[in-house]
Amino acid sequence: MHDDAFDDDFRPEEPRPPSKSQRKREATALQDLGAQLVKLTPTQLSRLPLPEDLLVAVRAAQAMPQRGAHQRQLQFIGKLMRRIDDPEAIRAALATVRVPRR
Repeated sequence: MHDDAFDDDFRPEEPRPPSKSQRKREATALQDLGAQLVKLTPTQLSRLPLPEDLLVAVRAAQAMPQRGAHQRQLQFIGKLMRRIDDPEAIRAALATVRVPRR
C-alpha cells in the first residue's frame, strides 16, 4: 500500500468553534460587565455607548432590591451583552468613566 493514500483526504485544520467552557467563561465575563454597569451613577451611564434596550435593563436592575428579581435582571443584562457586536467598546468606555477626574 502506498503511504500517500491519505494525502487526498488531507485538509488544513479548520478553526474550531469555542468550547462550551470557553463560551461559559465569556458569558460570565459579560454578565460581570453588566453588573459593573448596574453600579454606575446615572451620569456615568449617560457617558457610555449603550444600546437603548441595555440601558433600560440596567436602569431597571438599579431600581430592584438585591434579591432574586435583581439576580434574574443581571442574567438578562448578560444575555443582552452577548448580543452586542463590540463589548470591548463598552469595557473601554467604562474604564474611562470610572477613572476619578482631578
